[in-house]
Amino acid sequence: MATALIVLMAVSIVATFPIWKDIFKLGWKIDEQSHVLLAIPIAAWLGWRRRDRFRRWEQKGLWLGPIIIVAGYFLAQFGFGNGFQFFWHAGGLAMVIGAAISIFGVQIAWRFAPALGALAFLMPVPGRLRAQIALPLQEASARATYFFMDLFGAPVTRAGNALSINGQDVAVAEACNGMRMVAALALIAYAFVFTVQMRLSIRLLILAISPLIAVVVNVSRLVPTVLFYGYMDVEVAELLHDISGWVSLLLALGLLWALLAILRWIEVPLAPYAVSEG
Repeated sequence: MATALIVLMAVSIVATFPIWKDIFKLGWKIDEQSHVLLAIPIAAWLGWRRRDRFRRWEQKGLWLGPIIIVAGYFLAQFGFGNGFQFFWHAGGLAMVIGAAISIFGVQIAWRFAPALGALAFLMPVPGRLRAQIALPLQEASARATYFFMDLFGAPVTRAGNALSINGQDVAVAEACNGMRMVAALALIAYAFVFTVQMRLSIRLLILAISPLIAVVVNVSRLVPTVLFYGYMDVEVAELLHDISGWVSLLLALGLLWALLAILRWIEVPLAPYAVSEG
């Protein structure tokens, strides 16, 4: 069965190779889409965490797999022919998922739903949606960064989303890209809530407040970045900017653990099932 799955999925990937090449090209070269490089490792991790669900497997609904493969093919053709990159990529992903269902049945979509859901982060975020998410986040981050730096006496001024310190202008959109951070953080939060055992309501709560966590992480990154751009060489500031992007993800993960600790402290029930006493 495993061999058949590997062969069928390999055929699907080869058939849609230009799509996968384009997906990872976007992730590697475009900062706003760099989160896609984390999607497959996180999907693999979530699948590995649920590997025991292969026990007592029942192959049902195998017929749905070929239908999804064909539908994915036509979706990819529609997206490519009409210039809709999202549909082009989604069609390629659907063909690979259809190959898996053709071997295991529809239960794979249910039992491994979190892993399959992580693959949705492979899809490019449309430009209009990027603007609707990134611009408010950049403005909130600029305001909060200016507030904290001014609170501690740093000689900083703000004009829109641009901060100025020591005669050096730093645009928040360039120093700390909103869409890149919120997409990566959303993926980290998604992996977190489906890795740690918790109630559905707590999962939804964490996902709902992830934009607020994104602002906190952005500000914690912007404050030293602005200071470095104002008082250090540009090369050093850019190095800090690049390194702090990955450090910010670790900070976000720490904030998520801290949030769970606070919920436990105020005795909010977190376990997905009742625990008997005595």
